[in-house]
Amino acid sequence: MDVKEQVLKIGADAKAASRELAKLSTRKKNAILEAMGEELDAQRAFIQAENDKDLAAGKEAGLTAAMLDRLKLTDDRIDAMIKGLRDVAVLNDPVGDEISTWNRPNGLEIQKIRVPIGVIGIIFESRPNVTCDAAALCFKTSNAVILRGGKEAIHSNLAIAAAMQKGGAPKGMPEAAIQLIPTIDRKAVKVMCQMTGYLDLIIPRGGESLIRAVMEMAHVPVIKHYTGVCHTYVDVEADITMALDIAENAKCQRPGVCNAMETLLVHKDIATDFLPKMGEKFSNQNVEIRGDNATCALIPSALPATEEDWTTEYVDLILSIRVVDGVNAAVAHINQYGSGHSDAIITKDEKAEKTFLAEVDSSTVYVNASTRFTDGAEFGMGAEIGVSTDKLHARGPMGLEELTTYKYVVHGKGQVRD
Repeated sequence: MDVKEQVLKIGADAKAASRELAKLSTRKKNAILEAMGEELDAQRAFIQAENDKDLAAGKEAGLTAAMLDRLKLTDDRIDAMIKGLRDVAVLNDPVGDEISTWNRPNGLEIQKIRVPIGVIGIIFESRPNVTCDAAALCFKTSNAVILRGGKEAIHSNLAIAAAMQKGGAPKGMPEAAIQLIPTIDRKAVKVMCQMTGYLDLIIPRGGESLIRAVMEMAHVPVIKHYTGVCHTYVDVEADITMALDIAENAKCQRPGVCNAMETLLVHKDIATDFLPKMGEKFSNQNVEIRGDNATCALIPSALPATEEDWTTEYVDLILSIRVVDGVNAAVAHINQYGSGHSDAIITKDEKAEKTFLAEVDSSTVYVNASTRFTDGAEFGMGAEIGVSTDKLHARGPMGLEELTTYKYVVHGKGQVRD
């Protein structure tokens, strides 16, 4: 069987499985999710052994430290996957929820209810935990899922998917509810993107080049974000200690992810006090700073920033810093150079806060908190399918509700239209 035939068969099997999934009760789905978690735990050693193969190949291929960090499956990260399955199991199942209902003058009762999307394709890079998170959320919402991970995580992804299938099968999970495309051949992505008869939605997760390639090839709807160029603006009325801690967390806690800060904006009236302290903190964390003239004067180790730096998602310990005149200048910078992902203001000034929240056009905006919280689990969604910077139909971290669509159910008593 060639790649096209293989992927089309996976699509046909997923379509059939989606019809079976629609019949499963919430109780049964939850029991299957619990069983998946138990099997992941039972196969922990095997999953980590397979992950070691990917890490060894990644080092040989010259992956950056940040990319290797995304790839690595520690005990804590496997624990987080298991916890994510259990968290999703106890969340409300949105399928069948009534969004609204109303009655027409002719006696018709119209209901708008949540239903599964059908078959969802997830194309992702590097992070093997996405295999578990995406599959769990799709399964809970009665969507069949087709996963296509990057070649750098192929052994890890196959091991995780196999464990979930093995755990769920005895509890009644349809065989093709969760499928991982087993080839690293790039032709598989093109075939997947154009399976209009089988696939209802694609969600790409990875670098900008992957997402743009998917958009160019896709014949089915796509929900995505291209980059995570996230900002933190430290206002003149900021609590300096708070600002230092938040900025350090936003950049350094895990730099290789899309909600890490890539640009720090600082009000000119506090720059002389704030930036040398911030520079010292970043130096201790081995952060390379690229700044404007004012920043380079206050942090001698900083390199001059180029125009390209303001639009760059480094996913590494590199940061751009600019000194700005105030909140309006910060907003203008973010709306010009940002990616609509996550942006924060640190301030005690209510007027500056309101301006920032109203005028920054991003999926998630923060006041006095780190952008690192833009995450489905941190938002109480159990796990996330991804972060969308689109405006239709989902925006920001995508959880269970964002994996449903709706249908109208109309009850009548013999009405006919005049």
